[in-house]
Amino acid sequence: MEWSERVVVRDGVRLVCRDGGGPGPAVVLLHGLAGHAGEWDALAERLSGRHRVVAVDQRGHGASERHPGDVSGAAFVADVVAVAARLGLDRPVLVGQSLGGHTALLTAAAHPALVRALVLVEAAPRDTDPRAPATVGAWLDSWPVPFPSRAAAVSFFGGGPVGEGWAAGLERHEDGWRPRFDRDVMVAALTETARRSSLPAWRRVGCPTLAVFARSSLIPGPDIDAMLTARPPAVAVSVPGTGHDLHLERPEVLHELLEGFLAGLV
Repeated sequence: MEWSERVVVRDGVRLVCRDGGGPGPAVVLLHGLAGHAGEWDALAERLSGRHRVVAVDQRGHGASERHPGDVSGAAFVADVVAVAARLGLDRPVLVGQSLGGHTALLTAAAHPALVRALVLVEAAPRDTDPRAPATVGAWLDSWPVPFPSRAAAVSFFGGGPVGEGWAAGLERHEDGWRPRFDRDVMVAALTETARRSSLPAWRRVGCPTLAVFARSSLIPGPDIDAMLTARPPAVAVSVPGTGHDLHLERPEVLHELLEGFLAGLV
């Protein structure tokens, strides 16, 4: 798929987007923590026949500003609003995985007139979890950086499309392959979400919502139940044989679910 690189600068923070063009309603794709816009390539190619697809490297990630001063939820939301305005996206559908889903949810709650519909992929409103930053920090510390080769990185991340997707987020240096993000920035990005429940924001979301979970989901079952109880109109689907990175594992299934959902929008 051919992309046009689009750069949006908001409050001095450089945001890099992949704009696939395409006809029809706009779809904005938001990756998860420590991820990158390229994770969506397989899904974006499938969507591009009917939709204008824009994938964003969120602040602190990928080709965007690596050390933004603000990594609050409000900053991530303001970035989405700025991208939609600068690229002329009329009421886009927001699709977010993991942390990207959290950003999409907060955007839909704060800017109801902006968002046509919401798709959460392995993401759900959560109560506070003060352990999350330390847990993620320990996980990032376990990466054997620098990786001696891209193949070694693919293997470390589990091989297959998941390993390839994570390895694609690395960049080559003289001593090996390294992440395109700063570990401390990733941990800081989780600090606010770990301390503040997103359930109140979820209750304010009024647009049509599809929630897609993996069979081996990282989202606890009680959190999913609380999510659906708080806002019954949401549609939830579980994809068999998948884990947290189901958008990499089964993009064709996610595409089928998305097209069915999008076709029903007014």
